[in-house]
Amino acid sequence: MNNYDETTAFLGKWGRFQQIVFFLLCVSTIPNGTGVLSIIFVAAIPSHHCTIPELNLTQEWHSAIIPVKVVNGKQELSKCSRYRLDVVRNLSAQGLIPGRDVNLTDLEQEACLDGWSYSRDIYQSTIVSQFDLVCSDQWKQPFSSTVYFLGVLAGSFFTGQLSDRYGRKPVFFGTMAAQSIFTFLQVFSPSWTVFAVLLFFSGLGQIGNYMSAFVLGSEILADNVRVLYSTLGTCLCFAVGYMILPLLAFFFRDWKSLLLAISLPCLLYIPLWWFIPESPRWLLCQGRVEEAEAIVRVAAKKNKVEAPEIIFQHYTADEKKTSSGKEKSFSILDLIRIKDIRITSIILCYLWFTLVTGYYGLSLNSAQLSGNPYISCFISGAVEVPGYICCWLALQYLPRRPCVSFTALLGALSLFFIQLVPRTLPELAITLEMLGKYTFTISSTLMYPYTAELYPTVIRSTASGICGTFSRIGSSVAPFLFHLRTYSPYAPYIVLGTLTLVAAFSVHFLPESFGLPLPETIDQMPKRERLKVPCITRKETPEPVVPLESRL
Repeated sequence: MNNYDETTAFLGKWGRFQQIVFFLLCVSTIPNGTGVLSIIFVAAIPSHHCTIPELNLTQEWHSAIIPVKVVNGKQELSKCSRYRLDVVRNLSAQGLIPGRDVNLTDLEQEACLDGWSYSRDIYQSTIVSQFDLVCSDQWKQPFSSTVYFLGVLAGSFFTGQLSDRYGRKPVFFGTMAAQSIFTFLQVFSPSWTVFAVLLFFSGLGQIGNYMSAFVLGSEILADNVRVLYSTLGTCLCFAVGYMILPLLAFFFRDWKSLLLAISLPCLLYIPLWWFIPESPRWLLCQGRVEEAEAIVRVAAKKNKVEAPEIIFQHYTADEKKTSSGKEKSFSILDLIRIKDIRITSIILCYLWFTLVTGYYGLSLNSAQLSGNPYISCFISGAVEVPGYICCWLALQYLPRRPCVSFTALLGALSLFFIQLVPRTLPELAITLEMLGKYTFTISSTLMYPYTAELYPTVIRSTASGICGTFSRIGSSVAPFLFHLRTYSPYAPYIVLGTLTLVAAFSVHFLPESFGLPLPETIDQMPKRERLKVPCITRKETPEPVVPLESRL
């Protein structure tokens, strides 16, 4: 098959057709930025302590009934225990004064048998206060985020294959509908278990929508416009959604109202079905030449250019056939069956896992950086804007490998330096963490176009889905990452920094795709170069050329 970009060059790169597709697909990612991190506020932990029932106690005993504990050098009220009420009642009736007549450390404590009292200073309600996800059930709070990202993981695994099988457009709109519907249904959850199930399917729809939009735009748009779309386009709109989130959370401080504010506007995207086309590249790979030509002719009409009488006159389906003439269908097995593809896929999966773990770990931790979670979350989202601009410039003028390697290395170093900052300079520690967030934003964003450029059209969506699956394993781990602080305050940064340092080195074993056309077949994939190490002069022998059908 002739190169698709050359065949459709008569359309131009930035006509009315490309502008419509570019804008509509970018706008569709705003709900992703709003929804994917909404768990920061939906599952926030308000200040809380044991509920004290109405008792005939003196003012001194009523104020002292909750034990005071020292946490990270600060005194705070116990969240999971109180002094035994029957003992306190007797001591109060005797007129004894706590701390003077009674040593509080000698009193027996009990669990919160009457429930908990939650502060409403910041949040009106969250799922933590709704379902009492504290103390013995505290594990459910970070696990809620993990459940969401497990849904994202499942979506990454299945939607890529569904997209390669049934098309980019139906999967895009189907998963967008799933994201909206299941987010809406969470409002009516009678229990945490039901909420978690709905949260899983919401995450499944979220990533399917985003990945399908990314692949669809990458295959319709060409050259510099494709780079612009995959960086400044979708990513900036994601960041806009991210920055809208704390604004919505500030005005809708009840978790149910917040979810309604996130899900209902998605109804506005239904009419997009009649404006966003299927990918002509995918249609050609399926042998549906007439449908692909029809879409390109509509594009030519919108761009006010004249299309050739036969657009894909030299089209053949050789890339989908084996030597026996039978149609060849590609699957996940093709990612590990061929040596060069296998090595590339393993490295990419590790990179996606590490970089996305860092991105979501630092994002979910943003609300803990200062006393105002709304401002912290907004700053965390705003940091991404210059990151995406730098990413776009790098993709325009610089090779992919050194860009990913340098930003990953800078992110690792910023995390390692956090443990060297004295506790008297918390602003410097926050600055280093935001620098890490900035670099993880750039490096993880670079992976989207880099991955799309390495794989051919016949298996691009499946490969992106598998890489996305490993990245979502990382995002599923991310909610628990910063819980390592219970062992050491710097443990999360050391673990994440070490993983990122390895990632920065492993990039050098990938092929370079800068300046190369988007591959259509497996034979057109960029080839890996041998890593040259100084002082090693071993003579390289050329590898024999193996026909494609033999490798399959």
